[in-house]
Amino acid sequence: MEVKSTKSKVENIKTTKVKTLIWDKKGLKLIDQRKLPFKEIYVNCKTSEDVADAIKNMIVRGAPAIGVTAAYGAALAAMEYKGNSKNKFTEFVLKKMDLISGTRPTAVNLFWSIERMKKVLSDNKHLQIEEIKNKLIEEAELIERQDYAINCRLGENGAKIFSKSKKKLKILTHCNAGALATAGYGTALGVIRSLFKQSKVAKVIVGETRPYLQGARLTAWEL
Repeated sequence: MEVKSTKSKVENIKTTKVKTLIWDKKGLKLIDQRKLPFKEIYVNCKTSEDVADAIKNMIVRGAPAIGVTAAYGAALAAMEYKGNSKNKFTEFVLKKMDLISGTRPTAVNLFWSIERMKKVLSDNKHLQIEEIKNKLIEEAELIERQDYAINCRLGENGAKIFSKSKKKLKILTHCNAGALATAGYGTALGVIRSLFKQSKVAKVIVGETRPYLQGARLTAWEL
């Protein structure tokens, strides 16, 4: 995998500063979460095997982010195939999907995402190879957009719980459940973001979290 440094001025889907992953139709760039907060480095995943390594070695972490990454890994697998045999194409892509599935046995979103990509492969087997490739790419892009939208809605709904609070809140959060763990915005931290937009946050207390200090290193950096 090729590694490049990049400046911190990276835009999210909805212009937030934290960009967990960047898809450019040719490959997938993942921020190396092992290097944060001291270095902002993106790893270029040009193949499905690069994606598998990134998931296995915790370059990317967080169930939703892993799910989106896996979908793009499946799309890259399809793009890698250069032959003309549809049967061999299907075998090749399924083998790569199985490789990705074996990288993180506890990540529920990983298996959900791969199964969704397998269904697209199966449902479109009557199409030409290039058309199937496009369908897989489109599905991966859809999974990313949907994850971001779900997180934004979660943040909005979570913030409603505190709508009647007249005081600014002091919030304790554990581990990292922010943009870095998703396609953007975050789950638990997404609620805090939504509350912050409403000027309802006085302080966020971040636990260090073991074994990788995800709270102290990642959540504190995001905030």
